[in-house]
Amino acid sequence: MSTTFSATLPDLDLRLRPALPGLLLATLTLLFGFGLGIVFGLNEDAIKSRLSAAAANAPAAVYQQDAAKIKAILDKSWVYMQRAHLHGGSLGAVAVVLTLLVVLLGTRPLVTRAISLGLGAGGLGYSTFWLWAGFRAPALGSTGAAKESLNWLAMPSSGAFVMATVAVGALLILAMATGRRPATAHAGARLTAAP
Repeated sequence: MSTTFSATLPDLDLRLRPALPGLLLATLTLLFGFGLGIVFGLNEDAIKSRLSAAAANAPAAVYQQDAAKIKAILDKSWVYMQRAHLHGGSLGAVAVVLTLLVVLLGTRPLVTRAISLGLGAGGLGYSTFWLWAGFRAPALGSTGAAKESLNWLAMPSSGAFVMATVAVGALLILAMATGRRPATAHAGARLTAAP
C-alpha cells in the first residue's frame, strides 16, 4: 500500500506564502554562492592582488616585515573566501529543502515564517561572514582578529540557522510521534491510499 499526497493549488499557496521571505533569502544565499564561484573563476588573480595590496598597506607593526606571516595570512584569507562560496551553496540549498519540508509538515504560518527566515537569513549572514573575514584579515594581520571583529554577524546568523534546523528536527519528531500526516489539518488537502 502506498500513500500519495496531493493538495489543491490554493491550499499549497496558503501554506507556502509564510515561507516566501525565507525562501527568497535562501535563494539569494544560493545566488551569492554561485556568484562568488563565477567571480572567483574570472577574477582570482585580481582578488588575490587586492588581498596582497591590503597586506602591503597594513601598518608596519602588523607584519614586521615577516614575509612568511604575510603569505600565511593571504593564503588563509583566500581559503575564507572559498568557504563563503561553499557555505553559500550548501546553506542556501539546505535552507530551501528544510523550508519546503516545514511547508509540507503543515506547521502554523508563524512557525513556518520564523523557521524559513532563520534558515534564509542565517545562511546568507554566515556565508557573508566568511567573505568579509577573508577581506579583512590581510589589513589586520590576523585571520583570528578578522573573525573576532565579525562575531556580531557570525554568531547570530549561525545560531539562527542551527536553531531553525533543530526546530525542523523537533517538528519531524513530533510528526512521527503523533502519527500526523503532512498537511492533513489544512482544508483542501487530500491524502489517498492506493493498493
